[in-house]
Amino acid sequence: MSELRKLQPSEVPGLQWLPGGQSALSGGLLRQLDVLDALFLRFADELGAARVSFPPLVSVEQLDRIAYFEAFPQLFTAAVGLEASEENLQAFTAGDVVHDGALKLTELAPVREILTPAACYPLYFSLQETELSGRAIYTVRAQCHRREREFVPLERQWSFAMREIVCLGSGEEVREFIAFCTESLDRLFRELALEIEWKTATDPFFDPKNPQALMQKVDPVKREMVCDGLAIGSTNYHRHHFGDAFDITRDGKSVESGCVAFGLERWLRVLIEQYGENSEEWPRFDEIGWPGE
Repeated sequence: MSELRKLQPSEVPGLQWLPGGQSALSGGLLRQLDVLDALFLRFADELGAARVSFPPLVSVEQLDRIAYFEAFPQLFTAAVGLEASEENLQAFTAGDVVHDGALKLTELAPVREILTPAACYPLYFSLQETELSGRAIYTVRAQCHRREREFVPLERQWSFAMREIVCLGSGEEVREFIAFCTESLDRLFRELALEIEWKTATDPFFDPKNPQALMQKVDPVKREMVCDGLAIGSTNYHRHHFGDAFDITRDGKSVESGCVAFGLERWLRVLIEQYGENSEEWPRFDEIGWPGE
């Protein structure tokens, strides 16, 4: 499989690369991102997924229940504000509030929220202490935030859009969901003429000796859709990880969960590689239907 060539954002109509690892989209490129998301949303509808939406900030307390900060301290983006006393605010405004492009912060208020690093986390939080009556499928899209050692346009960004379809149920139901999604996606890849290789992967744990990291190596639960060396999505089998953490049950027992996730900007990146920089000349992806439609 070939590798992606280096992208020059100035040569891609509708793409503006911003300092700090973010992309601004407009015109045809933005329309293609919306078309892709609509395609994934049709798939979610076919699966009977309930559509849900959540605000961008997630609770530190909730993330602590899954030991997120010990596992991924390098990734999170905290939502910070100044401690609101008159003395502290006056101290902040007394001198230069910005130096060398960075805020000169005084005392901070306690950090109780961060920007969500994954689209599905708020869903599990919202289902805390819920007794499900049967298999449940949801779909959610979110603007996610992860700090990285380096940022690359449309490939590795601080802020990026993610669509997820999540299944909660018995282990057999979740495994069947992931298998069906995998087969359906293989047919989509052929429609789009994308050469995809499914690769076993692990999450980017800070400490490779983290018990969760070791468990993923022993019994892999994550498979990535890799095109030209770039993962554009993944399937993930969480087993009881979220059911146990948030007391999500069915018939009095902790449910299992799994999801399929799509990184929307990364899909644009591989389509640029496949069809060229001018997205106005790409095939009509809005006319593609999922098998069975």
